[in-house]
Amino acid sequence: MSQPLFSTRRRTIVKGALAAMATPMLAQAKASNGKVNLACVGIGNRAAQVIKALHATGLANVVALCDVDMGAPHTVEIINMFPNVPRFQDFRRMFDRMGKEFEAVSVGTPDFSHFPIAMLAMSQGKHVYCEKPMGQSFREIDMMMAAERKYKVAAQMGNQGHSEANYFQFKSWVDAGIIKNVRAITAFMNNPRRWHGMAVSGYLPRQPVPETLDWDVWTATGPYHDFNRGYVNGDWRSWFDYGNGALGDWGAHIFDTAHEFLQLGLPTEVEAVRLEGHSPFIFPQASTLAFRFPQRGALPPLELTWYDGVNNLPPLPKNFGAGVVDPSVPPPSKGSATGAVLPPGKVIYGDGLTFKGGSHGSELQVLGDAARDIALPAVPRSPSNHFANFLKACMGEETCRSRFAVAGPLCQTMGLGVIAQRVNARLAFDPATKQITNHKLANALLAGMPPRKEWEQYYKLV
Repeated sequence: MSQPLFSTRRRTIVKGALAAMATPMLAQAKASNGKVNLACVGIGNRAAQVIKALHATGLANVVALCDVDMGAPHTVEIINMFPNVPRFQDFRRMFDRMGKEFEAVSVGTPDFSHFPIAMLAMSQGKHVYCEKPMGQSFREIDMMMAAERKYKVAAQMGNQGHSEANYFQFKSWVDAGIIKNVRAITAFMNNPRRWHGMAVSGYLPRQPVPETLDWDVWTATGPYHDFNRGYVNGDWRSWFDYGNGALGDWGAHIFDTAHEFLQLGLPTEVEAVRLEGHSPFIFPQASTLAFRFPQRGALPPLELTWYDGVNNLPPLPKNFGAGVVDPSVPPPSKGSATGAVLPPGKVIYGDGLTFKGGSHGSELQVLGDAARDIALPAVPRSPSNHFANFLKACMGEETCRSRFAVAGPLCQTMGLGVIAQRVNARLAFDPATKQITNHKLANALLAGMPPRKEWEQYYKLV
């Protein structure tokens, strides 16, 4: 498909933004009033919730707003909340004009456009709060982790469970030997999703671009397709080119603590055990994926099996009982938290004990009567919610609990699962060389789609 010419105005924006880059000395944000000056890229839908949560901490001054669809109905709430804050449609223009006036950036755009915004921010020494998953490709996530190290910024992935009860419980139970020698995990997300019931044979037909929308900037580093309403306001999640499906959306909320505290790292094999309605364009109607992790020191090999799709229910222990539901967990976008037979969650099979859990920060429960015979350790309370944790890290007071160094391998693991969904195959992966060794197309997908020519510079910032 053809794509619009890159305007002289945009060349000037990029030139100005990149000219401002230098290896920063910034280690901490030091706003005079004890708050972090924050620029927000993406202000509608989920991004609006993130902005409100960051603002509610009392630790942030919102000094700039940016959205490619500025003025559209889903952006009005934040515009009205901050009526006197400067507004932009192009994040590059925002950095060019106001880069010296903010110290941190929130990124609440579609999955595929996290990368250029976060990379530009980090390269200028600005701290980053980025929604999950971090990036669209394995390569992008690698570069985001490298930028976090190089520029020494606070970089937090929006994975709220890392600042809630399950995070501290899981770590305490591992440290106390309650959770030990885990060899199998079942993770599931069986709620209805946007692409369920969809059948496409290609990309969507061209529709008129809304007057409020800058479609070229929306596309960013991604592949260019003609505008269609079926790509925006959350529907991007259905498409391999733009989103990461149910796995990339909810996997980080379901098996994140297991990934970190069981030191899973990267798998050596990912198998598409079952795909229902496989398509080269949109995510399957149902998926069963097996992630196989090798022995890690004294920790045994582990297989994590993922189930999504309304009727693709996982096998559960006979004494599983009702699913774990945390009332504070938001429902899936364009769906209901009660729309599934089984709420999102997991089963963890350890030595002598089996645990069940939900998503986000919901706590684990020991199945059966075994809990009566063991002394469960005290679990510390969280010193800060996820948003305050980030802002305090910007000021040097805490460390990001879901920093890119932690969240990156989790997102890369999920990204390998997305590639398995895309090619419908078993993948052999070498964590040392970071290569898929048995499937040429899948290995090429690790690098993601080539960026459009005028966006290549964001891949040269580390």
